[in-house]
Amino acid sequence: MATQSSIEWTEQTWNPTTGCTKVSPGCKNCYAEVMARRLHAMGAAGYENEFKLTLHPQRLEQPIKRKKPTVYFVNSMSDLFHDDVSDEFLDRVFDVIKKTSQHTYQILTKRAERLPEYFRHRTCPDNVWLGVSVEDKQYGVPRIGHLRQVNARVRFLSVEPLLEDVGEIDLTDIHWVIVGGESGHKARPMQPEWVESIKRQAEEVGVAFFFKQWGGWGSDGVKRDKKTNGRVLNGRTWDNMPALSINA
Repeated sequence: MATQSSIEWTEQTWNPTTGCTKVSPGCKNCYAEVMARRLHAMGAAGYENEFKLTLHPQRLEQPIKRKKPTVYFVNSMSDLFHDDVSDEFLDRVFDVIKKTSQHTYQILTKRAERLPEYFRHRTCPDNVWLGVSVEDKQYGVPRIGHLRQVNARVRFLSVEPLLEDVGEIDLTDIHWVIVGGESGHKARPMQPEWVESIKRQAEEVGVAFFFKQWGGWGSDGVKRDKKTNGRVLNGRTWDNMPALSINA
């Protein structure tokens, strides 16, 4: 079943697929891979294949059964646009999304080059927020251009884990930016000035800015757990969300 999420910017997760493969440095310490192995060891349903990409057609009906309007993060344990997920299965996922207009679906991918290809002859539903991961300059920043080619009501960037200063980025037609550091005992540090640069750029063009976490390293460069480091940036939390009235 869909589950309550501890992710600060969503309400529930819905995983019609699980498992993935690494495509960039942001994948190195994948939290979903660690969680999948743990769930497999516990004998949890759906994780018989650990982190090998697996389709779960039996989960497609889950959002239909929930009448209360809910914000779903789609595939917290996978990447919906993985090359091994067929267009046919994607169509089934988006059919469910279209049938459940009371819900909002946040879809995040590192396979950004597939977005304009898939949506070339399809309409992105109005209740979809479409996003890409941006962890660095080489792999992350180019994904923004692919995202911009899709006529989505809300386009967003998950700049997490932020692994370096990504420099000046083009936020044209982007509505929301999430920034966060990496968690876990192998977490790579994030520098405050990297975060400040993105925050400044977002504010200059009126893009909503959400600071998710410092992760495994604090703003002072000291390694601590996530709970201790918290979400405070410049003395406050930043929880801005995209305006729902936005039309692409």
